[in-house]
Amino acid sequence: MIIKQRCGIITRMVKEEVKVMHRILEKETLASGIKAMIIEAPLVARKVKPGQFIILRIHEKGERIPLTVAQFNPEKGTVRIVFQEVGKTTEHLGTLKPGDTLRDFIGPLGLPMEINLHGGRVVCIAGGAVPIFLEAKAYKKAGNEVLTILGARTQELIILEKEMREVSDKVYITTDDGTYGIKGFVTEALKRIIAEGSNVSEVFAVGPIPMMKAVSEITRPYGIKTLVSLNSIMVDGTGMCGTCRVTVGGNMKFTCVDGPTFDGHQVDFDELALRQKRFLAQEKLSLELFRGKCKKEAVVESRRPTKES
Repeated sequence: MIIKQRCGIITRMVKEEVKVMHRILEKETLASGIKAMIIEAPLVARKVKPGQFIILRIHEKGERIPLTVAQFNPEKGTVRIVFQEVGKTTEHLGTLKPGDTLRDFIGPLGLPMEINLHGGRVVCIAGGAVPIFLEAKAYKKAGNEVLTILGARTQELIILEKEMREVSDKVYITTDDGTYGIKGFVTEALKRIIAEGSNVSEVFAVGPIPMMKAVSEITRPYGIKTLVSLNSIMVDGTGMCGTCRVTVGGNMKFTCVDGPTFDGHQVDFDELALRQKRFLAQEKLSLELFRGKCKKEAVVESRRPTKES
């Protein structure tokens, strides 16, 4: 009887905590198809550290997706996430509004990023809609000079520039079409920095797999330590399913529990790229079905009689 009562109390506490923790407080459109949200998540905000991530699920039957923690506020109990609408779940997430709730918001997951460098020069690189504010801030707090490279296809898609300037000694912008900053990829700016004779101590890169691979190949001949944060497909995020496995230095690692940060010179990027493509057909079908459902619901909504009618 006592056990049942305690279980009932715990169940009620969990339900109340979930209701509070997963509420969307703010939503912001940073660029076309790129949004930011502030989530009420006091337990995560209290424990999360730079380099870690969360896994969220919109509803009970929804997909679990990992997202990097962009910022957090332990005092307010909030976590900020940034995401690009590239699939069914991220598009669905983008339709939610402040006041809506998420079924799951689990974290912090992964190993915190270890900052062992003090008084060096670090290049932090973000390709696409990925936040690196926390990592750059941690490097700066450790007494390092921080050079940040932000890259995107065009000027409109450059995000978080203001935030990155706050924690960087210098910010380089690159765009594929040359509409802002240096024309070309983030690797062009990295080559310039190295060619100028800058004594780069460490590089931290996050973004598309080809970009992280290219960055690692540029720094390899110079022996510059290069860290990359991998965005492998995940399911449980606790090392049980093995979906996020990646080969690092000839050994199998799980991105969720051994990473997500690894030595870029040791990562088998070709294998990782192949593994990322294994669910493309299912992802495409899921997105098409979701978009079709949204169109159907919009038509039904438009046909509903208004008060005036």
